[in-house]
Amino acid sequence: MILEAATSYLRSGLCVLPADPARKFTTLPRWKGFQSCLPSEAQVAQWFASAPGMCLIAGAVSGNLEAMDFDCRAEAFESWAALVRAEMPGLLERLVMERSQSGGMHVIYRLSVAGSRSAKLAHKVIILADGDVAIAPDGTPQAEYCGKKYVPRKVDGHWRIEPCLIETRGEGGLILCAPTPGYALQQGRFEELPALSDAERSILIGAARSLNECWKGQDASPMVAAVAGRPGDEFNDRGDVRELLVRHGWTLARSGENEYWRRPGKNAGSSATLKDRVFYVFSSNAAPFEPQRAYAPFTVYALLEHGGDYAAAAAALRAQGFGQAPDASGVDLSAFTCSPAEPAPPTDAPEDPGPVPDELLRIPGFIGQVMDYTLATAPYPDTVLAFCGAVSLQGLLAGRKVRDEADNRSSLYLLGLANSGVGKDHPRKVNQRILMHCGLAETFAETFASGEGIEDRMLVQPAMLFQTDEMDGLISAIARGKEIRFEGIMNVLLKMYTSANGIYAMRVKAGKNANRGVIDQPCLCIFGTAIPKNFYESLSSKMLTNGFFARMLILETGKRSAGQDPAGDDLPESIIATARYWSELRLGKGNLESWRPTPAVAPYTPGAKAMLAELRTRADEQYAKAEAANDTMGMAIWARANEKARRLALVYACSANHAGPVVDEPAARWAGQLVSHQTKRMLHMAFEHASENEFDAKRKRVLREIRNAPSGRITKTALCRRLRAIPSRERDEIILALLEAGDVRIETRTQIGPGVPGQEYVAC
Repeated sequence: MILEAATSYLRSGLCVLPADPARKFTTLPRWKGFQSCLPSEAQVAQWFASAPGMCLIAGAVSGNLEAMDFDCRAEAFESWAALVRAEMPGLLERLVMERSQSGGMHVIYRLSVAGSRSAKLAHKVIILADGDVAIAPDGTPQAEYCGKKYVPRKVDGHWRIEPCLIETRGEGGLILCAPTPGYALQQGRFEELPALSDAERSILIGAARSLNECWKGQDASPMVAAVAGRPGDEFNDRGDVRELLVRHGWTLARSGENEYWRRPGKNAGSSATLKDRVFYVFSSNAAPFEPQRAYAPFTVYALLEHGGDYAAAAAALRAQGFGQAPDASGVDLSAFTCSPAEPAPPTDAPEDPGPVPDELLRIPGFIGQVMDYTLATAPYPDTVLAFCGAVSLQGLLAGRKVRDEADNRSSLYLLGLANSGVGKDHPRKVNQRILMHCGLAETFAETFASGEGIEDRMLVQPAMLFQTDEMDGLISAIARGKEIRFEGIMNVLLKMYTSANGIYAMRVKAGKNANRGVIDQPCLCIFGTAIPKNFYESLSSKMLTNGFFARMLILETGKRSAGQDPAGDDLPESIIATARYWSELRLGKGNLESWRPTPAVAPYTPGAKAMLAELRTRADEQYAKAEAANDTMGMAIWARANEKARRLALVYACSANHAGPVVDEPAARWAGQLVSHQTKRMLHMAFEHASENEFDAKRKRVLREIRNAPSGRITKTALCRRLRAIPSRERDEIILALLEAGDVRIETRTQIGPGVPGQEYVAC
């Protein structure tokens, strides 16, 4: 029965894998490759001859399949279904539904556009009695709910857990399905999954998010609450937020303990909830509010009445009688008191997608071969460094010889972040050996001496690969701006990147002829390495907005791998042959073939063209968001995402088929996924580490120490111990600033055993 169903699902375009119902996971030890390609019917027949269960891979490989998973015995399903029926009758009846083995529910459908990632939509807050909490031998509190174990935490003196009620399975995720034992189809057929529009999916997602009870709003901390006299604090306590919402066109859609509110211009359904004086917005069309954000009454007032100007909002509320009344003694105490600024609007850190997934570090053809050789011959093999080295090498070899339909070129700036001893030098040595074998010894260099030095070298050799260690030193020197030569290096690197499909005009030297010369279609590739901590600390606002950071593809290695006895040292003949093909390829005309070559065109397939156009649209949307928020860092990084993806897709095509490169769907999909992932990662890294000034740098360091502590909490004693280098008075000022901004709160530490409970700083 399972084999028959698996074959039927496969023929309808679903990626099926064998699964173990007990582990709720596939039985295949290596399954990631099927996130981008369907198995064959022969493979399915072999797997399911004895497989105990079956699962599906969500995302593009299954025709943009997405599933909503209702956990905790589907306790939120009926409430969610009622909300969906109220907003769009008939939508539920089109969806495929199944009951899971634990009593949950799966709702499955397809999307009109690929790219949806897994996301948690709704959590529940459960307050536990002391008797419901057990203490493990290691001192960890434990609690159970609906058959699952949780680690509770104490908030306001009460134990609580926050189980996830509803989440989605998106791109690359797994979901077990019928006819696996314990799973029963309730409605519809997997072979006939409906394709939902963006508007229809928004109704499903919005209804789920409206049931969320765990918000990212600010918690009032004891230290901040102790600062009296702020109108915003008093408005949070007694301000009429309902009257404010109605005045600005919001409508109460449903009353109750958890009120549902409908945004202006919407005639049905709901867009936000109001509970315990927290206004939680889940609609993406409720400007000036952002989706999946919780707002205190004062923030609602500031956004609706004063366009987000918190100082003006505080002044207006004080005029209305909110806040502590002025001192009536007639004595001017202004010289002895400090009136704290109103809290800044909550700023969420950009999404952190984590390190790049391993499946995005594999490219067929030449790059894959170079990576395999690098990993086999390295004393300590590292996939990220091998990838950076191989991609930069392919970028150099194809430089000035291939372009895509939009005239994008293969020059790339890659940076591998790795700690000492990981093996940063080995991929560089491999690249040097390959280039030596094919007569291109003059095309690589190690350091940037000056901007003029780069120009002079590129004038002689217009395609160059610079492989340099300690890039953080260069970036730090540029950020400090103490030596003009470093500014010259940066300006040349920025201009070389932009001029890859045009002409680079060299700078004029003092006392020399006005025309020093031009470089036609320069191909400058960089494979840089740096120690992560040093690199992060070298970042500055200047570096993030001048375009250099945005042009780079930055990847981080993990822990150092186990050492090995390297394999044979001889370069494979296939690598040498391909490298020689590129070195001997001549595409110019007559005696201009070296000075002004005519690159071959790698055409787009229709599917690839559509994928890249979609990526450009998404990048443009993110740029517009950053522009509206005056986020110069986001603007700089998203501005280069489209171009970076097209260059990577071209390099992929050259690697997969050096004799006749074509930018096809696999190339476009891979490039889009990698750039989307790394753009988000770079934004997160920049948000976490880049600073405006020395105080901001120290503030971010203190916040990182708190966030990186176990469970995101640390005692004052332990924090002071880690921050000995910061004077105590400055450290206290930083902590107060973090408390007032809502980045940190204070909680009473849970005391297990004898002793007096203390306080902890907790990252919000």
